[in-house]
Order: sequence, then C-alpha cells, then structure tokens
Amino acid sequence: MLFNYIKIAWKVLLRHPFYTFITLFGITLTLTVLMVITSFIDHLVGSHYPEYKRDRSLYIMNIALRDSARTSMNGGPVSYNFIKEHLKTLKTPEKVGFSTMINSANSYLNGRRIKVSTKYCDATFWEVADYEFLEGKPFNEQNIANGEHVVVITDAMKKQYFEDETASAIGKSIEVDNEKFKVIGVVKSAPVTRIMTFSDVFFPYNLPKSNYQSKGLQGNFTAIILAKNKSDFKAIQDEFDASVGRIPLPIMNWGNRYDIIDIKAQTYTDTFLNGLLREGQEIFLYVGIFFILMMLMGLPAINLVNLNVSRIMERASEIGIRKAFGAPSSSLAWQFIIENIFITMIGGSFALILTFIIISIFNDSGLILHADLSINFSVFGVSLLVCLIFGLLSGVVPALRMSKMKVIDALKSS
Repeated sequence: MLFNYIKIAWKVLLRHPFYTFITLFGITLTLTVLMVITSFIDHLVGSHYPEYKRDRSLYIMNIALRDSARTSMNGGPVSYNFIKEHLKTLKTPEKVGFSTMINSANSYLNGRRIKVSTKYCDATFWEVADYEFLEGKPFNEQNIANGEHVVVITDAMKKQYFEDETASAIGKSIEVDNEKFKVIGVVKSAPVTRIMTFSDVFFPYNLPKSNYQSKGLQGNFTAIILAKNKSDFKAIQDEFDASVGRIPLPIMNWGNRYDIIDIKAQTYTDTFLNGLLREGQEIFLYVGIFFILMMLMGLPAINLVNLNVSRIMERASEIGIRKAFGAPSSSLAWQFIIENIFITMIGGSFALILTFIIISIFNDSGLILHADLSINFSVFGVSLLVCLIFGLLSGVVPALRMSKMKVIDALKSS
C-alpha cells in the first residue's frame, strides 16, 4: 500500500510541473536554511577536531567572585595556582589539561610582521585534546621542567613563516615577540571558534610571559577535565565543589570584599551558553530559538498548506469515487500525508545537496578561520527529522480537510 501511495504521489508531481516546482522550491529553501543552521550549531558545540572527547569532558573557563548581596562581581579565567591546587589534585578524572586563553603576539620575518595567536599549555593538554601531528611531537614534562624554549606550531603558521613548505620545520627556529624558540611539532590547524584549543603557536606554560606565577584565584588559564566515563561527571563536580569549598572566605581583592566563589565544571554546551548569557537568561535563548524555528518552518508550511489544498481539490473526483466504493476517511488522510512526506523528502534531498555546496563554499571563504562545517550523522539525523516534521506540518491540515469531504460534494466539485 505504501508503495502505491508513493507511485500516486510521483504521478501527481508530474501532472503539474509548475506547482511541483513552486512546492519543491519552498521546501528546498526552507530545509536548506535549517540544515545550514544545524551544521553551524554542530560546528560550535559538537565533538570535532581536536576536541573529539567533548562528550566526556568538563570545562573550567571562568571564576566569578561575588559579594554576599550579589551586587558586584569580578570574573575571569582562573590562575595556574588555582588549577594546581583545585584541579590537578582531583582523583576522579582520568586527566586534567590546561592552557591559557588565546593571546596575541608578533613575529617578524624579513622585515614583515606576522600577527600570531598563542597559547601556553601543559603536557597533559596534548592528551585531553586530539591534535593531528603532521610533524614531530608535543613537548613533554621533561621539556617543561628543563625550561626549554620549544614550541608546537600549526601547519598554517608553518606555511606563513617558512618559505619552503615541503621541508620539515622540526628543529628550525621561530621568533615570537623577539624571542627565539625551537619547533618540535607541527599540528593541523583548528577552527578559531574552538577557543579552548585554537592557536597558531603553543608554548610550555612555565615560560615567563604566561604569568603562571600569579598567586590569586584569577589569571589567564582554562582547563579541560577528562572523565573516564560520562557517568563520572557528577562525582567530578562534587569533588571539585568540595575542593573549592575549602577556600577561605571572604576574599579581599583590590580593596573589595567577596564572600562567594562561583565556579563550575560544566559540559562544553553549558559553558558556551553561559559565555553568551547572563545568569538566568537561558529561558530567553530557548524561547528565541523556538520562535525562530517556528518562523522558519511555520510560515513556509502555511504556504504549502494552501498549495496542497489546491492540489488535493483537483483530485476531488478521485476522492469521491474512492469514498463511493467504501474507502475510509482515515485511509485517504494517510495517503495524502504520506504523499506530502514523500514530496518533502524529495525537497530534502535537494536541500541536502544545496547545503553541502553552501558549507563547502563557506569553509573555503575564510569567514571563519579554518572552519570545518560538515554534514555528519548528527546533522543528517536532525535534517531527516526536520523533513518529517515539515512534511507533517504542511500535509495534515489538507489531508484532514479532504478526508471529511462528502461523496456528493467531491463529485460535484469535479
């Protein structure tokens, strides 16, 4: 029966090419927009290079000091001292790696200034993040303990700094902020949107310009806590909260008194949302996203409802004859719903191709440095679900209206 419904739907599509074009154009355009948005969101918060372990990682990005009335706040990244005392001492996680926020520096080559992004990190950073090493290896604990001036650079930095791209960069010197460093590794570049792992040059954390010797709670560092399993998140958070709870209060900072320490070990999605929103504003974001999705899906669906009603009314004689021979209303309704879902899936196929073209152009455009938007299983699954929902939204009303037509009215309208 399902195959017969699909055959009928195909014949209907071929009957009126102009209506078919308008219908498929509306479906394709709407679903393309939704697929591109889905791909971009997945690019921002999904598990991608070099953060493939986001599903079992917790992030420390910000610590906020507040007064008892919560009227004043002093926030920012944490210090190395905080990480050493309250993160590296945790027993539950598998590993804890840390790095500074993205910093800027200057490099000069043949009188030409090159502006580079830098990070200072520990040896474990290379274990919690999965960088692809194209040459060499990361610096280790021994390099750090010896205070060696070594760096890991990206392939983009190598291309920009060294004239011969084909030659190995390992063992060569690179000058950053008037200091020379030996290159010991070259990694594939990460997108700039992954602020925890993006950089052009990576230094050992104990070099002077990282300010790692700051003794306060706040500094310029962030951390990634890698759990053995996702089920350990609660235990890690509890252990971390207990450690922070042992910090003596109140804290005096720049003449201000702070009685509350607000810091959480969170998933990347929660960390990302907290970075965009103020406390308690999550509901507004969700309402806004829901409203935008309803606009993107609802308005085209309403237009398609009208087209579908017109298309169905042209088949009034078919409806009348089938009803006269005893076809139940539910059977007719399901036929037209399935037909509409079939048409939506065709539009979805075009949208998938168009989305692939758009994100390929976007990745090559350089609008987001090293962008790697893709249509992976998650994006495809969401897109398929959207197609089904869109097909139902634009097909249910016409199908129900048609199924309630009386036999005599259907035959008269034909």
